[in-house]
Parts: sequence; structure tokens; C-alpha cells
Amino acid sequence: MSPAIHAVIRRRAVVRRALAAAALLPALAACGSGGTPQTPASAAPRREGPEGAHRVGIVYGLLQPESVRYDPEQDVYFVSNMLGFGSAKDGAGYILRVDASDFSRMRIFAEGGKNGVTLNAPKGMALHGDTLWVADIDVLRAFDRHSGAPLATVDLQPQNAVLLNDVAVGPDGAIHVTDTGIIMSPKGILHPGGDKIFVVGPGRAVSLQGAGVQRPNGITWDPKGQRWIVVSFGNFESEVYALKPGESTHTVLAKGLGRFDGVESLPDGRLLVTAWNDSSVHLFGRGRDDRIVRGLSQPADLGLDTRRHRLAVPLPMLGRVEFWEMPAE
Repeated sequence: MSPAIHAVIRRRAVVRRALAAAALLPALAACGSGGTPQTPASAAPRREGPEGAHRVGIVYGLLQPESVRYDPEQDVYFVSNMLGFGSAKDGAGYILRVDASDFSRMRIFAEGGKNGVTLNAPKGMALHGDTLWVADIDVLRAFDRHSGAPLATVDLQPQNAVLLNDVAVGPDGAIHVTDTGIIMSPKGILHPGGDKIFVVGPGRAVSLQGAGVQRPNGITWDPKGQRWIVVSFGNFESEVYALKPGESTHTVLAKGLGRFDGVESLPDGRLLVTAWNDSSVHLFGRGRDDRIVRGLSQPADLGLDTRRHRLAVPLPMLGRVEFWEMPAE
């Protein structure tokens, strides 16, 4: 048996062991008989920031979780896990499906090398109809949101994709994908360039949006402002900026200390942003910048549970996802 096959087998064993551990640990944080989220003694509810966001649970034992997407139809979270380095085409990635009402109920939704699935280092995700779209280094992959069956692949290598990071779908159905232009390697995060935003339209025609964007990372559609919101992954300074459909220039809305990662828009137009350099979740809007969650180790692409007004924040280096209830308005 070749070393490559041995490596794949070992990776699969790692995934199975991690999921077995994850299935036990979140039982401590899962819903009790009354349906109210309970939290393990080691993760007591923690209140942060002036608005009083508080943690209501944790899912442990994951393998570099990078992004969370909430599915309101099924009331589940999809969690993408890179397992290896973020630019490694090792076939080791997987996506977990977690019951939003009971964190102990989880299963593998899609796993590289099984059931016809290819996943290397999956990151951002977006739902459109019955499809879950996933960014995977230099390709977009589509899965049936119910069964996890692979549906399609959009190869962006011919367009010189470097590191596809986040995915969002606009009101016209076009898929927007950020390319941060970085390499996540054993040497750390390198920046060879190639920063861009891809737009995949009808017939899977590919175009670009936004001239001069720098290290675009998280992206989301803002229904209230009818615009795209993008955050940048700059080393020492990051921006939140807006892009109007059909326009090439962008407007800076806010700035921070660096390495903004995920972004979600609230119905009232305020924006949630995760930031590595100050280990926080920011709430931008109404002329304010509130750090509603602090002390997070490199928080990645957060998800927003619209039913419970709850944040799901992946922490890749710690191998877990933390769930935080948003403060009352």
C-alpha cells in the first residue's frame, strides 16, 4: 500500500476519533429536557462587552473548523473543517451537520474520499435553494443540503484562484466568492497576491467584481442597504467596506486592528465581524463599534442562527465552535 493511501486512511481515522469525542463532549452543553441550552461547568455562561452577549454552549473535538452556516429550513448548522493546512489539497476536509436545538446530535454531512465527495480544505459556505455551496481552495463545490450528495464543481483554477475563502448568494442568484490571495502553509500565512472577488452567474459564467480590493475575506449581502459587505484580512489594519451591484469602487464603512475574517448582516443593517488581531466579535452600526465578544482565539467565519438570535463562532486553533446569544436590542 502506498504512503499516500496510508495517509488518507490515517486522516479518516483521525476524523472518526474526533467526531466520537465531539459527540460525547457537547452532550454537556446540549439542550436539557426542558429544551433550554445548558453549558458544561468548564464553560459556564460568559458575558462580554457593553451589550452583554453571553455564551450558551460549545461543540468540542473538531478538526480546524473554519466556517459555520445556519440552515433555517432544517434548523441545523453546517460546519466546514479543514483538518490540514488551509491550502493543502490532501482530500482530508469534511463538513459536519449539527442539530441547532441539541448540540450532541451531529453527523458527517460530507467527507473527502467518501461517497464520491472531494473536499480538501473547505471554508466559507452559502445556501441557495436545495444547494450548499462550499469554497475549497480554488474550486466551488455544490452539495445537496439534505443528503450531502455532491452535485457540481465550478473550477476557478483557470481564473487563477489562489485561496477561495467565503461564499454568498445575492438576490439575483449569482454566487460571490472572495479570493484572499493568501497561502495557508506550514510556513504560516503567505501572500503571493491575486486578491479578487469572483461572481458566478447564469450558465456558470465567471466575472470579477470590485477593483483594487485587498485580501477580501468574509462576504455577505446586506438586504437593508442593498449592497455587498466585505471584510479584509490585512495584517495590521482591516476594513469593512461596501460594494454596490454593478459598481467597481468600494466604500469603507469601518476599520480595525487587522485580520477581519467573517461577516454577517443583521436585518437592521448592523454588521457582525470576527477579528483575529483583537480576538473579538465586533458589532458595527448606529455610529458604534461594540466588541460584544472578547477573548476568542483567531475567530473565523461566523454563522448567524436567525431563529434564536445566536452566533456560532468557529475557533480553528482550538478545534471547537462556540455559541453566543446576541444581546437584546
